[in-house]
Amino acid sequence: MVWVLLLLLAWTAAGTACTRLCLAAVRAADGIGAPAVVPAHDLTLYEAAFLSGGPRRVADLTMVAMARQRRLLLARTGWATVVDPLGRDDIERSVIGAIGPGGQRRIAPARDAAAAAEAVGSLGARLVGAGLAVPGYGDDGVAAGIRQTRGAALAVVALGATALLLPGRPDLPDGLVALWFALPLALTLSCLAIARVEAHPYTRWASPAGQRLLRSLARRAGGADDRTYLTSIAVRGVRAVAEPDLREAFGHREPGGREPYAGGA
Repeated sequence: MVWVLLLLLAWTAAGTACTRLCLAAVRAADGIGAPAVVPAHDLTLYEAAFLSGGPRRVADLTMVAMARQRRLLLARTGWATVVDPLGRDDIERSVIGAIGPGGQRRIAPARDAAAAAEAVGSLGARLVGAGLAVPGYGDDGVAAGIRQTRGAALAVVALGATALLLPGRPDLPDGLVALWFALPLALTLSCLAIARVEAHPYTRWASPAGQRLLRSLARRAGGADDRTYLTSIAVRGVRAVAEPDLREAFGHREPGGREPYAGGA
């Protein structure tokens, strides 16, 4: 009765994923509905970056802004060098601190260290408190639960196909086995459908209120000034960087054949 063990695995995967998705949706709904969002709230560039791409996007934006002001050098070879060691705010000081006392470090680890800094964490906490960011953002959010549920649905299909291909089931027709595996598959697909209707649009970082402010920010952005340019980087990531040198710095391949540094979070 190996197929029964496969069925138990299918139910375990489906039940775990659907439970996580439901709990994440409940936490997000409770956290989003609690605080009152001030309609006149204008997002700062840091806030827009966090809501669009999380802590790493904030670090990307800060590095690009400092590089454009010639206070940070981002070389084509993938190295960051501090030119002005005096940061103008906590986020800039976090980036400078992440580069280290030597004033030079590779961009990818410096960016990761800056993203994990207390100043960026405090920014995220403030956005959650204002109802603009998803509570428990990151791997515990609704988007992560949806990804796990999709994976569970694929796992159920694979386990069901394996069970149908197993020999030694003369007393049980294939149709009945397929029906048993259809039940956990139906559970995962139903949860995904409900999440699509109730929680869409969902993101890893921004709550529905935060997404509305991001859309409003995009509508108001116009012209070719520096703030508009930095706003596009905050929303889209380093893929929006126009300078070839900066694009090459962020996309430089690490020694040893590792993948290029990616600016999206």
